[in-house]
Formats: sequence, C-alpha cells, structure tokens
Amino acid sequence: MSLAVGMVYDLRRDYLAQGYSAEQVAEFDSEETIEALAEAIRTLGHRVERIGNALALAKRLVSGDRCDLVFNFAEGLTGRSREAQVPALLEAYGIGYTFSDPLVCALTLDKAMTKRLARSAGLATPRFHVVECEEDLSAVDLAYPLFAKPVAEGTGKGIDGRSRIEGPRELGEVCRRLLTRFAQPVLVEEYLPGREFTTGVLGCGRAARVLGTLEIRPAPGAPTADYSCEMKERCEHLVEYRPLEHGDLRREVEHLALAAYRLLELRDAGRVDMRLDREGKPALLEVNALPGLHPMHSDLPMIARQEGMSFVQLVGAILDSAATRLGLDRGHAAPRGAGRG
Repeated sequence: MSLAVGMVYDLRRDYLAQGYSAEQVAEFDSEETIEALAEAIRTLGHRVERIGNALALAKRLVSGDRCDLVFNFAEGLTGRSREAQVPALLEAYGIGYTFSDPLVCALTLDKAMTKRLARSAGLATPRFHVVECEEDLSAVDLAYPLFAKPVAEGTGKGIDGRSRIEGPRELGEVCRRLLTRFAQPVLVEEYLPGREFTTGVLGCGRAARVLGTLEIRPAPGAPTADYSCEMKERCEHLVEYRPLEHGDLRREVEHLALAAYRLLELRDAGRVDMRLDREGKPALLEVNALPGLHPMHSDLPMIARQEGMSFVQLVGAILDSAATRLGLDRGHAAPRGAGRG
C-alpha cells in the first residue's frame, strides 16, 4: 500500500526569520528533522509532499488539494489549544492524520488539566496549584520544596535553576516572573526529588503498548538538576540518557505511563514523563501527544533506538497505527470524519 502523505510542521527557521525569539520557537523543528521524516516516509514506499504550517495547510485545503494521510507534527504558535489547530482543520475536511485528535492535543498541552484527569482516575501525580495572577499566591497550600513552570508549554520552556522553590518569597518571585514572561497561568506542584524517566508508547487504546523507557540524568556541570529548555537544546553535553534497568521499578514506571496514555486517549505514539517521589514511587509529570522526532536527539527516537527499532521503523509504526485506525490499510480512503477515530 502506497499513500500520498502530506507533512504538516512548524519550521523553526521560518519563524526566526519573522522576528520570533529562539525561546518562542524552541518547540519547532529543524530542517534536519523534517527531511529525515520525509526520507523515512519515502523509504517506507509512500509519496511525500511537504505542506508546512497550519496556515499553509488551510490554504491548500481551501484550494481543494487533498492527500491520503497527513503526518502531523505541527505544534502551533499561540494559545493553549495550539496543538489542536491542525487536527481540527483536518477533521473539518474529513482528512485522516497521525497522532491524537484536537481534544487530546489541547488537553495534554495544559499540564493542570492533564493532572486533574490523572488524579480523578487514581494515577499518582504530585499535588499542585494553578496560579493565574499574583492574588492566587496566598492560596498555595503545598509542602515545600515546590516546582513552578508555565502551565501550557513544552520543551522545558520556563524551567531553569530558579524553578525549584524553597519558600514563599521565592514562590512569589518565580510566579510573577513566569506570569509576565509567558502570559499564561503557572503550574506550581510539590517537587519530586527522585530519578526522572520518560516512557514511549505506541498504538491506540487497548492495542497501545510500551516501547521502552529512558532515565534522564543531568550530566556533570549541568546548570540545573531538572530537565530545562537549555538542557534539551544542548542535550549532548548536559544530559545523560540511560535505559531503565528491567525489574520492579521499570514495571511500575511503564504501568503508570501506559495507564496515563490510555486514560487520556493518545493515538499512534506519545511520551509520558515521570519522576520518583520521596518514597521512591513513580508519579506523573506530563504527557506529550506530539513527541519530538529528531532522529538522534528527541526522546522518542532515542527510546526506539535503545530498544532495537530504527528511525524508519518508528515512523513506520506511527503510520501503520494511523492507517489501521483510519481503514487505509484495507486499500480505501478514509470516510469523512474518520480523523475522529
């Protein structure tokens, strides 16, 4: 089965050329990532057409251009529902796509909403409070140390050596700075002091399966003990990635990851970030419905590589999951609205 696959993405250099800052476009992709994905899709026997961002997609849809499937990894630029913009457009036109639907993309980008659902289902996650304005600081009733970050950012944006908070004065200073800098609420949660992990999951629903788990450790000389934007950008020098050894801890970590993935109804592939609490038990930090896909530096491809899966095989697994979900593996076009499945 050969498909016409359109690629929708945000290219970092395009936004830098428009005057956006490096921090504003930190989640966006490099030309290297986009070309690697295009080559992987071609290697799998499909035809590739690079479309570009959500606005470019909208123009193509209005003009009548169509493809069999969209490989969507566009993060969007503004708003807490920005990752939902491309899936929503595609659903309006009845075109199938990879990864999660608009509801899940919007929900998982908002870390507080993710944690509320996880907590309601009995999944372990640190206690938290959302600070929307300075007046909310007096209502924070959590045990120090705390950790603060923007409620709807990825790639470690807003996280640095000041994110861990030891007392009320620091809490006010950090929250005021983040509220001003990112113009969105701040998630404040009880700090998890233990080891940090990220687990990759593939597939949908009951068929979803754990791919593997990486442990993330700051390298000697790293600027912070927490996985910040700077550390992700310079991961070759500042981060040590290790496979989590097999045993009871790995089973606990991956059980939590798979439960969160299924609870939140992610599709095709995703990543779940966790950390150990004071008792050494895993607790949920974040869920990523649009995981990074740089073949060498992004966490999901690194997990795949450690488990013996090549980058082409990983891309193939994502496409196969989407094609099966949409009925494209049976050799016919997906029906209108099939993107919701």
